Amino acid sequence: MRYFISDLHFYHQNLNEQMDCRGFADGKEMNEYMIRQWNRRVGPKDEVVILGDLSVGKGKATNAIVEQLNGRLILLEGNHDRFLEDKQFDRSRFEWIGPYLELQDHKRKLVLCHYPILCYNGQYRKMRDGSDRTFMLYGHVHNTCDELLIHQFQTITRNTLRPLRGQEEPGHIPCHMINCFCMFSDYTPLTLEEWIEKDGERRAGLGESLIQN
Repeated sequence: MRYFISDLHFYHQNLNEQMDCRGFADGKEMNEYMIRQWNRRVGPKDEVVILGDLSVGKGKATNAIVEQLNGRLILLEGNHDRFLEDKQFDRSRFEWIGPYLELQDHKRKLVLCHYPILCYNGQYRKMRDGSDRTFMLYGHVHNTCDELLIHQFQTITRNTLRPLRGQEEPGHIPCHMINCFCMFSDYTPLTLEEWIEKDGERRAGLGESLIQN
């Protein structure tokens, strides 16, 4: 099984108290809860794609966290992942580390990056049944004003008609960008199908409201 998650920010006490307001008593409690949630879902043979900002700890501290996480790990580099530059960080636990990745998941094309990409490769591709084939999975923006702006962009894009290859009539522009922010899934890695469902439910709650100046 393959799972996805982003922006866990192990050891990030200030983020727990301020930006995200996660509600944990301290960084230790936050770390322990996230490890527990991860291992309740992920088995040793499962693959987990981490969409950046895994840890703000140094190399040795991050090693201690990674050693406790089940699964085969892939990391998209995030802006807070400074442990990657630490000589004491052990990369052998990861099957791949890099800034950008494309892969196939149950016949769907995935574009993966820590940062949201508004116009992503393969955006217009369709399945044989006419459904959209490509999804862009990202992190970085957490649940902030930036995420609302991305939601606004997607709403405008999906409502825009333009000529599409192979169609006689103009069609709506496909736009499937999913924020795999860990707080949206209670710190649990989810499959692509689970993220599609959860993202749809969350965005339906946001509606088509635009950010007001």
